Amino acid sequence: MSTEADQPSDPFTPPDPGKARAHRVYASLFRIAERHAATGEQRARQVHPDVLGPHEAIRLVSLLAGGGALLEDGEPEVDNADITAALTLIPLARGEMDQLEASLLLMARGRGLTWQEIAFGLGLGTSQAARQRYERLAGRVGAE
Repeated sequence: MSTEADQPSDPFTPPDPGKARAHRVYASLFRIAERHAATGEQRARQVHPDVLGPHEAIRLVSLLAGGGALLEDGEPEVDNADITAALTLIPLARGEMDQLEASLLLMARGRGLTWQEIAFGLGLGTSQAARQRYERLAGRVGAE
C-alpha cells in the first residue's frame, strides 16, 4: 500500500505522524469493512448499508468481539488487528461526535433554549456545566 515516495529518503528521519495516522484510519476502515461488512447481510447491521463509517466500524468490532452480534458462516473471528483497527478510529469518531454536539448546542441556543434546558438535555446538573462543556467543545472543534 505504501510506495517509496511515501517513505522518507533518510532511514533516520521519522515518518510524518499525520500521514501515518491518515493511512491507518483508511486501512482500519478498509480492514473492518472487508472482514465484517462484505455481504449484504453483514452490512444490514450498519446504520448505512453501503458505507461503513468510523463509529459503525467501532461498534461492529465491539459487538462482534463481545458477542453482541453473531458472526456469519465463513466470516473471520475478530482478531487483535481488528480491535487495533477499531481503536485507531476512536479519535476520528470522537471528533465527529464533538462536532455534532457543538453544532447541536449552537442550534439549541439559536432556537432560544436556555443553558439550564441544555444542561437537562445533556444530563448535567447546572447551566454553568452546560456552558463550560460547550466552551471546551468549541475549543476542540473550532466552533464559534
